[in-house]
Amino acid sequence: MPQLFHHSTNALARSTLYGALVVVGLLGWLGYQLDHSQYATGQGTPREQPVPFSHAHHVGDDGIDCLYCHTTVENSSFANIPPVKTCMDCHSQIWSASPTLEPVRAAFRTNASTRWTRVHDLPDFVYFNHGIHINKGVGCETCHGRVDRMPLVSQENTLRMEWCLDCHRHPEQFVRPRKFVTQMGYHPADDQEEIGRKLVREYRIQDARQLTSCSTCHR
Repeated sequence: MPQLFHHSTNALARSTLYGALVVVGLLGWLGYQLDHSQYATGQGTPREQPVPFSHAHHVGDDGIDCLYCHTTVENSSFANIPPVKTCMDCHSQIWSASPTLEPVRAAFRTNASTRWTRVHDLPDFVYFNHGIHINKGVGCETCHGRVDRMPLVSQENTLRMEWCLDCHRHPEQFVRPRKFVTQMGYHPADDQEEIGRKLVREYRIQDARQLTSCSTCHR
């Protein structure tokens, strides 16, 4: 019986299989890179706001503490957006005639709420409690970055599960004394992990098994 395929067919078949594996691997790598890119995560993209509020000016230049505006973060699951009255406490005296701040004055006159654009927006299936994290010594900048350097706030971290789990597996690398939770540019006086291990015990932070349990964040 005559040979149906030329000898070169074997080499062609092997090359096709290897090529298919390379293409699949390349597509997988491209998908991973796209999924972790700024386009997908939103990192580093400043959000336009109805009023150009600068954290760099208010926090960095004027030294206003996070808790002056975000008053609920210590005892609530969410970080409140300050009411217009908080803005007017200062701006009834400072820049009181600035055209840029007219939306703030108008909202104060009509008792309306300013519709700010959210920067950090977790999916509905993720439960995050600000109060717990603040009281366990997790600093604001650990998640939000150096807002004292941001004229317009942008998302500093991916907010992906792998990023959260990195902290939940090794809290001693991140926690700080409670008195420093709102401090920007915090640097521990001594070894962070040594301080962190003491704080983990002092603040009664759960072990990694509990912190990485599905029900801790997905309820």
